[in-house]
Amino acid sequence: MKENKLAVQSMEFSVEIVNLVKELKASHEHIIANQIGRSGTSIGANIYEANYAQGKKDFISKLEIALKEANETGYWLELLYRTNYIDETTFKQLSEKCASIRVMLIASCKTAKNNL
Repeated sequence: MKENKLAVQSMEFSVEIVNLVKELKASHEHIIANQIGRSGTSIGANIYEANYAQGKKDFISKLEIALKEANETGYWLELLYRTNYIDETTFKQLSEKCASIRVMLIASCKTAKNNL
C-alpha cells in the first residue's frame, strides 16, 4: 500500500501542534492555545476524512476545508510569534511545515478538480 505523504505530514504536524498547545497552556495562554489546537489538528483530521469521501466532490470539499484550516493555523502561528509566546526558530519551523502541507493540499485539490 502506497504511503500518503500528505496524511503522514499532517499527522506529524498535528503532534507538534498538540505539544505546542501543552506548552502554551503551561504558561497560562489558553485562548490562542485552544484556537491553534483546533485549527492545527483539524488539518489532518480533514485529510484523513477525505480518504473516505462519498465521491470526488466530497473529497475536494474535505481537502479545501483542510486548506482553510492550514491558512488559519498559519495566522495563529504568526500571532504567537508576534506576541512572544513562541520564538523565531519555533515559528519558522512550524510555519514551513504548515506551508508545505498547504502546497500539497493546493496541488491535490487542483488535480482532483481536473479529474472531475
